[in-house]
Amino acid sequence: MNRRRRSTAFLAVAGLTAGLLLTAPQSASAANLIKNPGFETAGTGDMPYCWEKSGWGDNDFTFTTTSDAHTGSKAMKVELTRRVDGDRKALITESAACAPVVTPGKQYDLGLWYKTTTPDAAITLFRHDTTAGWQYWTDLKTLDMTGGWTEATVRTPEVPAGTDRISWGVSVYGTGSATTDDYTMDQVPDPVLPPECTGTAEQCANGKWDVLPTQNPVRSMHSVVLHNGKVLLIAGSGNDESMFEAGTFTSAVYDPANGSYKVVPTPKDMFCAGHVQLQDGRVLVMSGNKGYPTADGRVGYQGYKDSYIFDPETETYTKTNDMNDGHWYPSATVLGNGDVISFGGLREDSTGSVTAELFSEAEQRWQPLWKVNQTWSYWGLYPSMILMQDGRLFYSGSHVFGNNIPGTGSAIYDYGANTTTQVPGLRNKDERDQSASVLLPPAQDQKVLTLGGGNIDSNPEANRLTDIIDLKQPNPSYVAGPPIPQGTVDLGNGPVPQTGDQGKMYVSAVLLPDGKVLETGGALHNRANPVYETSIFDPASETFDPVAVDPEARGYHSSAFLLPDGRVMTTGDNPGNGTWNHDVSVYSPPYLFKGPRPQITSVIDTEWNYGDTQRITVDRPVAKAQLIRPAAVTHSSDPNQRFVDLPLSVDGDNVDLNVTSNPNLAPPGWYMLFAVDANGVPSVAKWVHLKGPQALKATDASAHVHDFADAPKGKVTGPGKKRVSQRVSPTVSGCDRHYGSINVCVPTDFPAEVKMTTAARCEWLKANDYGRLKVNGKDDPLGLDRNRDGTACGKGDLARR
Repeated sequence: MNRRRRSTAFLAVAGLTAGLLLTAPQSASAANLIKNPGFETAGTGDMPYCWEKSGWGDNDFTFTTTSDAHTGSKAMKVELTRRVDGDRKALITESAACAPVVTPGKQYDLGLWYKTTTPDAAITLFRHDTTAGWQYWTDLKTLDMTGGWTEATVRTPEVPAGTDRISWGVSVYGTGSATTDDYTMDQVPDPVLPPECTGTAEQCANGKWDVLPTQNPVRSMHSVVLHNGKVLLIAGSGNDESMFEAGTFTSAVYDPANGSYKVVPTPKDMFCAGHVQLQDGRVLVMSGNKGYPTADGRVGYQGYKDSYIFDPETETYTKTNDMNDGHWYPSATVLGNGDVISFGGLREDSTGSVTAELFSEAEQRWQPLWKVNQTWSYWGLYPSMILMQDGRLFYSGSHVFGNNIPGTGSAIYDYGANTTTQVPGLRNKDERDQSASVLLPPAQDQKVLTLGGGNIDSNPEANRLTDIIDLKQPNPSYVAGPPIPQGTVDLGNGPVPQTGDQGKMYVSAVLLPDGKVLETGGALHNRANPVYETSIFDPASETFDPVAVDPEARGYHSSAFLLPDGRVMTTGDNPGNGTWNHDVSVYSPPYLFKGPRPQITSVIDTEWNYGDTQRITVDRPVAKAQLIRPAAVTHSSDPNQRFVDLPLSVDGDNVDLNVTSNPNLAPPGWYMLFAVDANGVPSVAKWVHLKGPQALKATDASAHVHDFADAPKGKVTGPGKKRVSQRVSPTVSGCDRHYGSINVCVPTDFPAEVKMTTAARCEWLKANDYGRLKVNGKDDPLGLDRNRDGTACGKGDLARR
């Protein structure tokens, strides 16, 4: 048919170059081989970047980049107003920079969204023959007429021998128009054979936990996976006042390769500091503990202004300039330009900090107050601030200690505009104390999962709630997810099955290289009643799969994080009686028992730029690859944790990976690169360094970014009145300091099932291993020292009625 021919006058085909690295923008969509799939990036002429006009014959036509889009702000409209013969097409530009690479013998799934006013429109393909050049291949699908946006999908035949690239688009060969948007192209995976189990049936289904023979030598509550594969474990004083008074502050570097620990001198009490990894892999540590609460309960924790950088090569700390304010329990989020922004925490006088802080990547120092946009808002303690793909910050509602901040419990903060917009839907917003929030895999999907939580002030039973938000929606709102599966809980006499709505706080959530999320650890009440439950959440089906359970209690001050070998390590537990669990557990997920692991046999370049196509070689077929940012976690919080999909093209053992051109999706720094086979079995990670925005040339356009969260209807506020601080109760940690030493936490509010009597409270404290407690001062607000002998829960106290 004549409509299948093309006019050379409309097709100026660029010569195919042999260069490997393509610095043109890549799609922000997951597993999409098309550049500029939504026409959002302008080209040098009147067509969008990587798109060209094509067609032949006697007809009148127009090509229009229209605002009538499916998503984003642009779509492509091709219209014929008169036709004798021929057609007009909008095609992917036939060049090495734009036309997708294909492999002979493979098939590809194509998709697009369209509207048509003619029955004469079809999806048309051209192929590049390495000998004969570009030529027509086939028409795959005729588009039905439709006045509303409709998705069309089709699978190609096997790619003919000698073909290395294809171009495709929509041809219009009758009067009328076709408007298209949001093109996709995925390679069809090879048939997958069921994996052979290499462990026991239990291990293959649920994985395996091992408690390591060597204990963690420090009371670490901060865990950072370094780009050399080691783990920085920061304790400071370790929530032990005697260590604080002695000036004994510690960190340790753990080496998974040999199981060894090296205790590192630590210059200040980094207990409950903030931390984040900088672009070059060093660790920025901000604030920490200037002083513990006083015994009379009048002064709470205090945060200092000091800041330090840990160098993984020398394993030493170096002081930076001071922050503008103290921040005990601050947030720390790395931005797309490598800067770090920090909110919240407690000041040197124990009040809440309303000062936003900005660490400049270019200047390597904290910026003076006048250079930083301020809302004068108090964001609380360890507020989970997640970088969105357009550079704004999403406050998920996860925080530490007590009630959430005023409002709906979650919000979008626009630093450039200096505005905050309330986001609805988060259930039980005041029971999200030490819940976990994570940007679900892949980061390109822009979905956040928040799970669990409690409240150390009112001390209810922790909940099972999960809520999910899709930030691609114009007016995003949390929706209810599936409840966290129940496990067992130790109420003082050994683990028993959870009942009713019992869930957990102190939750850990870890991104896995197969695209799922491990959640583990937790406790039912404020620093008491550990919960033994571990599950794997599948973002695709939004379901939990209960798996093997960590045998160790992992409550307050515990951490869980992904190791480069695909295992998950868990540390810590600091119950209210002041003890510390130095045992370390390591979890091997089920994917490590599904046969041999693929190997990345070479990485051509470990220095990556945004928009690159990077080549790796593997020892056998893989189905996907991704970058995972290494952990920097404390108190259930790691807002920088993310899994970035790398759309791939496969040619035998050579795999070309398309790197996002959007630094907000993958902020600059070191990443673990995993290749994963069709059964979800990951390789051991290779470390690659993704550079900052300076890697983008001025001529590069930004990647297509979904038009998302662009019309939130929540309450919008700008900067408030300038103020010094937010008043915060000295009992913010939920501990009554009238009893025991400073690292002991007698709850200010006992669990609801504990009667408000001395006998019942003392029985609960005994069951949770508190023992007899010294009364600090003359006050006895909980009525535990009835005979006033200075010791709580003594025999004389229990004998009195």
